[in-house]
Amino acid sequence: MKYMLLIHQGDTPTPRDPEAWARLPGDEQKAVFADYQAINENPGVTPGVQMGPPETATTVRVEDGNTLTTDGPFVEMKEALGGYLFFEADDLDAAIELAARIPAARLGGAIEVRPLVER
Repeated sequence: MKYMLLIHQGDTPTPRDPEAWARLPGDEQKAVFADYQAINENPGVTPGVQMGPPETATTVRVEDGNTLTTDGPFVEMKEALGGYLFFEADDLDAAIELAARIPAARLGGAIEVRPLVER
């Protein structure tokens, strides 16, 4: 079964926010990098691409045939998607186990595990 793991960063410190990142102890910073590297090397994982911060998003809607754009994400910042990866696993339990290893899950974010519809 193939799954998409959606990484909701929440308030998780990331290197793209140097001030917040600096508040993490050095050992935790190293652990975050090592964890992501190990996850990306895990058999069955297809890494996604890191996304820009939520405030760089543009939300698009169409109402009555008119395209409307709004600067920023549609969801609350805390819920904004920070990245994703694909994982081919034997079952949901394996996907959950991998999701629990993603640093954002332990640092204030959440990981949404969603099966892919195969045709």
